[in-house]
Amino acid sequence: MNEYKDLGHMSKVETDKIEKTGYYIPLRAVIREESLTTKLRVVFDASAPTSNGISFNNIQMTGPTMQNELFSILLRFRQYQYVIAGDIAKMYRQILVTPEQRHLQRFLWRENNATPIETFELNTVTYGTTAAPFLAIRC
Repeated sequence: MNEYKDLGHMSKVETDKIEKTGYYIPLRAVIREESLTTKLRVVFDASAPTSNGISFNNIQMTGPTMQNELFSILLRFRQYQYVIAGDIAKMYRQILVTPEQRHLQRFLWRENNATPIETFELNTVTYGTTAAPFLAIRC
């Protein structure tokens, strides 16, 4: 979570600004002992229903499939002598969400048991939301 904070991917919501209705995304830590790079990562569950049974993912538009079929991608690889491929680090987190929509990506978090629970908003597209793949490829 400190990485999210340091990179500006989340912002603290001041207590006096929490009057607007919002969606609080549950989060949990996933630990992968065998991983060499990221042993612990945060997973946001936008499919978790609220008290009315509707989740954040239920109200989002999915968007059309933007990527090509794997077969056509492989065929294009064979057309050229040289191929360049890339991997965008933190791809979804490179896309900012408009401030008017960030109240739909709130979560509760605290640094440790000695600190109070605080409200934060995600400033970027979140992996695990219905629209994330479309938004990432479209951008």
